[in-house]
Amino acid sequence: MSISVGPGSGGRLSHVIGTRGAPVVPGAPMVLEHRESLIYTLGKAAELEHLVMCQYLYAAFSMKDREDDGLAPEALAMVKRWRRELIHIAEQEMLHLAIVQNVLTAVGAAPRLARPNFPLPKRAYPAGIQMALLPFGEATLRHFAFLERPEDVEMEDVEAFAALGKAAALPPAGEDEIGPRLQDFDTIGHLYRSIENGLEHLAGKLGEAGLFIGPPRAQATAEHFRWEELVPVTDLASARRGIDTIVEQGEGARGDWREAHFGRLIAILDEYLAAREVDPAFEPARPVLAVCVRESDSGMVMPIITDGFTNRCMDLLNAVNEVLLQLLARYFAHTDETDEQLGTLADVAVSLMYGAIKPLGGLLTRLPVGAEHPGRTAGPSFELFYAVDYLLPHREAAWTLMEERLRDVAELAMRCRDQCAIAYLAPLAKVTDALRVEADRLAAAR
Repeated sequence: MSISVGPGSGGRLSHVIGTRGAPVVPGAPMVLEHRESLIYTLGKAAELEHLVMCQYLYAAFSMKDREDDGLAPEALAMVKRWRRELIHIAEQEMLHLAIVQNVLTAVGAAPRLARPNFPLPKRAYPAGIQMALLPFGEATLRHFAFLERPEDVEMEDVEAFAALGKAAALPPAGEDEIGPRLQDFDTIGHLYRSIENGLEHLAGKLGEAGLFIGPPRAQATAEHFRWEELVPVTDLASARRGIDTIVEQGEGARGDWREAHFGRLIAILDEYLAAREVDPAFEPARPVLAVCVRESDSGMVMPIITDGFTNRCMDLLNAVNEVLLQLLARYFAHTDETDEQLGTLADVAVSLMYGAIKPLGGLLTRLPVGAEHPGRTAGPSFELFYAVDYLLPHREAAWTLMEERLRDVAELAMRCRDQCAIAYLAPLAKVTDALRVEADRLAAAR
């Protein structure tokens, strides 16, 4: 099946779908001969879900959502609806990240919540899997749809990434290779089909009891998080259910992709193109520029923020995100926490996303980058301070450190609030209060 997306494709979803022909033959699954190769590949899947989530959030936060953003009321309502849809897709990427953590835990591995910073190093993923922080627009929607496409869909990436995708493929692993490494995959579905095959192979090789050796109590479930699809992974059948959830939400179930991420992105793109046909000057995004606070250790180049206030607000978001990852790592690798304490870890993590990261992400897209980039605003860089994972292994010390860090971050939020222009006071006051409340919740639950 081939998909044609873009100007001249008809302007309606029935035309965007294109023509159905012979299905694209899916690529051969990776070779995952040993548990270590499976764990490595699950770690790459976790990184991928984390990065894709950041992409969606960046695009959503770039979108205009205020009456003073220059859009007519009808256009603003439409853009807000698109923004909610992208945030909902990002929430499902968070679910996918949690499912991968459950599978990692089930096979005896540590949680994997670290990831590369943007811009990604070369060869972080196969050539056809390119990711970047992009503002909302036609090219971004096309790129997102390309990443989420079903395995049997033939579709070109946007021009900026298409040439990179034609680089030489990575060779498959040999059965005698003891060290894990990155192997080629064409789509996200291809990656998860390989993981499923690896689980089946190792369950046959080791026995299910020998493969699924992780503690069932360490599994994340709907009891502590808000996703009913989040079920514990304790055997091959439950691992398959988790993988099916990821693939079906992303690309659709056996060709029915209209309600999956892929179909929802195509629908937004169709509506966006129709709006641009009516009004070529229609611009739903703010003039954001992908920027960062500090130079990348990978040597990849991204503009640096030179406006002092914007710089502090960006690192405020990054520090909140750091604590959120510490909370999640502690949840997935906890020791003797009570059920109530586990619930607190999950609740505080989710509350930080909605009470701090979401308002800060929107605020940053209204703040200037600096004099070197006149008229351009920032967007959340989601910079991680460490290249290692965020696990704090000792319970009492971990809870003390997380509370202490959250109070440090609340102090920074208060200073940003006290120094800001009146237009930015409301979101920063909200964030300051939220951080203090969540620090108090951690203290009370220790």
